[in-house]
Amino acid sequence: MAKQENDHRQTLVTCTAIAPPVPPVAPGTACLVVIYGTELGRRIALGTGAIECGRAIQTDIPLDDDAVSRRHARISWTGMSYVVRDLGSTNGTYVNDVSVDERALKDGDQVKIGRTIFKFIQGGNVELSYHEEIYRLMTFDGLTQVHNKRSFEVALEREVSRACRYHRHLALIMFDIDHFKNINDTRGHLTGDAVLRQMAALAAANVRRDDILARVGGEEFALLVPEIAVDSARLVAEKLRALVERTPFRFEDGEVAVTASFGVAGVTPDAPVSPMELYRRADERLYHAKKAGRNRVM
Repeated sequence: MAKQENDHRQTLVTCTAIAPPVPPVAPGTACLVVIYGTELGRRIALGTGAIECGRAIQTDIPLDDDAVSRRHARISWTGMSYVVRDLGSTNGTYVNDVSVDERALKDGDQVKIGRTIFKFIQGGNVELSYHEEIYRLMTFDGLTQVHNKRSFEVALEREVSRACRYHRHLALIMFDIDHFKNINDTRGHLTGDAVLRQMAALAAANVRRDDILARVGGEEFALLVPEIAVDSARLVAEKLRALVERTPFRFEDGEVAVTASFGVAGVTPDAPVSPMELYRRADERLYHAKKAGRNRVM
C-alpha cells in the first residue's frame, strides 16, 4: 500500500531483511565513502551519534536526488555495531543490492540510497583503507565494479602497443544496452542502475581472466580481448549477445527484458593500428549494429 509524503511523492513498502551477525567494532573506527554519485570519494566519519541521509537540506548527508526521500535512512551506533535503518523511504535502502529495513553493517558493505552508493569501511586502520578505496575508484566504476573509462584508456594504449610490437592479435568489443533511455524513462533510474550492474556482472562472469571489461559511457561497455582474432572475437560477442537476450534482468519484484548491440574490431599481426583507430572502428561497427535493428553483432 502506498502512503503520501508531504511533497506528494509516493512511498513504497519494502520487505524486512534479517541482519546477519557482525563482529563488534569500536566507535569512531568506521566511515562511509561515496563510491558512486555526485560527490565521488567523499568520506563521512562515523562516531557515536546517529546521522541521517535524505533529500532535505537539514539532514546530515543531503542528497539532491528525486529518488531519495526527504528523510531516507539513518545510520547509528548501537554499542556493538553501526546499523543502517530505512525511514519509510519511497524507493528503499539497499545493502549489497538487498532491500532492508534495518541491517548491521560490516566492513565492505555497499549501502545504496537513491542513486548514491556508499561503501562502509571499519577496522583498525580506516585511513589506510580509505586511501586504498580512493585508489580503487581511480580504476573501477563505482556502480558496476568493472574498469572505468580512464582505466580502460590506459589498458587500450598498453594492449595495442604490445600487440603491434610483438605482432599479436588483439580484439576490441564495444557493446551497449538497446533502448536504455526507454528503460530509464518508463521504469526509473533505479531500475536502469540495476540493469547496468547486472549487465556488467553477467559479462564479467563470462569472459577470460585476462580480458579487460570496462564501462566507458552511460550504457556503453568495452571488452579488450588479447590474443584473439576478430572472427573469434565475433563469436565471443555473439555468445554474450545471446546470453543477454535470454537472461531476465530483475529489480525488486519485476523483470526487464534487455538486449544489447555489439561492434567488433581488431589488430592483426600484419596491420597495426593506433589505439584511437581501433576504438573508432569498433564504435563504428556498434553504430551500424544499432542502425541495422539492434540486438546483433557487427
